[in-house]
Amino acid sequence: MIDKNKIAELVNEKLSDEQFLVDVTVSATNVIHIMVDSDTNISINQIVEISRFVEGNLDREAEDFELSVFSAGLSEPFRLVRQYKKNLGTEIDVLLSNGNKLSGVLTKVEENGISLEVTTKEKVEGSKKKELVTRVHNFDYKEIKEAKKILKF
Repeated sequence: MIDKNKIAELVNEKLSDEQFLVDVTVSATNVIHIMVDSDTNISINQIVEISRFVEGNLDREAEDFELSVFSAGLSEPFRLVRQYKKNLGTEIDVLLSNGNKLSGVLTKVEENGISLEVTTKEKVEGSKKKELVTRVHNFDYKEIKEAKKILKF
């Protein structure tokens, strides 16, 4: 079986400072999936370069493999703190471990958690109508089951 750590080392060799490795998986049948991301953007040409570099440094004679290199898509949940930092100031959906789901603006990212500014319509004391109320919620990463960027067109 191909070593996952060796794949990660190869990928990291090829990545620029603004690019980063999100995940590497290697199945029992040597199907390799490599997910990369970037603080700015990553082109298809850069993905192809990474794929060719990794493939060129593996020996098909020793072990046959299938290789797939792709960027973290917009619908992919965040897996790294760096992905949260990349999306600072944008709207995200957060699914908590307790099943609650919140949508709001990611206002702070720290090594142990995030702050999310959530605006909801609520009945305010002394008012007949519901009004917009904004609250900041703080979450540790262990409380977050999944977080994704909200796509707006």
